[in-house]
Amino acid sequence: MTITQNKNGSKLVLEVEGRLDTTTAPQLDAEVKSSLNGITELEFDFTKLEYISSAGLRVLLSTQKIMNKQGSMVIHGASEALIEIFDVTGFIDILTIE
Repeated sequence: MTITQNKNGSKLVLEVEGRLDTTTAPQLDAEVKSSLNGITELEFDFTKLEYISSAGLRVLLSTQKIMNKQGSMVIHGASEALIEIFDVTGFIDILTIE
């Protein structure tokens, strides 16, 4: 998995490429937690994300809880396969997916 950060003032875009699973979720979790100070807009770009497991979903849920207190979080570019995972797990109702 590759994570690319693009920060512009209080907005942070994280482009995530590859697979977000048990092996790679801790990497994303650490990257997110170390980058959220002063961020009011967080965007995940999942255009190149191939797969997300329950471990990846947990990272998104914990990040959403943080961002509920300090701003907004949105997911862009999720494939149909990812949308289906979000739908089946109920995350489609928890996360903002555009």
